[in-house]
Amino acid sequence: MEFLQSMINSLPGVLGQGLIWGLMAMGVYITFRILDVADLTVDGTLGFGGAVCVLLTLNGVNVWLATLIAMLAGMLAGLVTGLFHTKCGIPAILAGILTQLALYSINLRVMGWGTTAGTQATLAISVDKYDLILSSRFVRDLGGNIWQNPIIVMLPITAVVVAILWWYFKTEHGSALRATGANLQMARAQGINTASATVVGLMISNGMVGLAGALLAQYQGSSSVDMGRGAIVIGLAAVIIGEVLLRGRGKVLTGLIGCTIGSIIYYFVIQIVLRLGLGTNDLKLFTALIVALFLAIPYWKGKAAAARKRSAVSKEEKNNARA
Repeated sequence: MEFLQSMINSLPGVLGQGLIWGLMAMGVYITFRILDVADLTVDGTLGFGGAVCVLLTLNGVNVWLATLIAMLAGMLAGLVTGLFHTKCGIPAILAGILTQLALYSINLRVMGWGTTAGTQATLAISVDKYDLILSSRFVRDLGGNIWQNPIIVMLPITAVVVAILWWYFKTEHGSALRATGANLQMARAQGINTASATVVGLMISNGMVGLAGALLAQYQGSSSVDMGRGAIVIGLAAVIIGEVLLRGRGKVLTGLIGCTIGSIIYYFVIQIVLRLGLGTNDLKLFTALIVALFLAIPYWKGKAAAARKRSAVSKEEKNNARA
C-alpha cells in the first residue's frame, strides 16, 4: 500500500518531466526515423539550450524570448553537425560526436559568461526571482497557481509542436526530407538536394532538443554542463517505446505522439525501479537495458510471425500431399 501511494505521489513529476523529454525525443525521432541519420549531437545540444536560456534570463531577457533563442542555438548546433557531414565528408555519427565534444567546452563558457573564471559548470535560476515558463515547484499545484503547473503548461506546447511538425512534413520541403531518409539515391534521382535536406533535418532535430533543454533547465531550476549526458539513450528509449505501443512506425503523426507517450512511460518505469530500491548510479544501465529490450521486441515479433507462417505453409503442404 505504501509503495502504491508513493507511485501515485510521483505521477505529477513523471508527467511533467515526460512531456518535456517528449520534445527532445521528437528531435531524436526526426533524425533516427525520418532522416535515418545517427546523430549524437543531442547530448551536447540539450545542455546548450539550457545554458543559453538560463544565461539570457538571468541577464534580463524575457523568458519566452530566451527559450526561443535557445531553440535557435540548438538549430545552430545541428547546422554545424550537418555541415561537418555534408561539406566535410565526415560520417554523420562522427560529425555528431565532434559537435557534442565541442559543445561541452562551449557550454562551460556560456554558463561562465561575465565571470572572472570564464567557465562555470552549473548556472542556477530561481522561480522566486524570475517569471519562468514552468517550474517543478508547481507540479502538484492544482489550486491558485494551476496555470503555472508544468503539466498544464506543457500540454498545449506539446500539441502545438506536434501540429507544426506534422504540417511541415506534409509540405514539399518536408516531403523532400522524408524522401531523403527513405531512399537517398532515389531522392537524388528525383532532383532533391539531399545534402540540404539532411542539414535542415539536423537543424530541426537539434532545435527541438535545444527547446527541451531550455524548458528542462527552467523546470529543475538550473542548467548544468552534464544535464544532457545520456539524453540520446533516453530519446531512443522514448521513440522505441512509443513505436512498440502505438505500432506507428512510418506514420509521422503517430510517431511524434508516440515520443511523448514513450517518454512518460519511460519515466514511470524509472520511478518504479527507484521505488524498488535500485540505486541512481544504476539508472544508465537500466536505461540501456530498456532500449535493448524494446529494440529487440519488433525483431522477436517478426521472427515469431515468420515461424508461424512457415508452420502454416508446412501444414498446408502436408495436407495437399495427403490429398
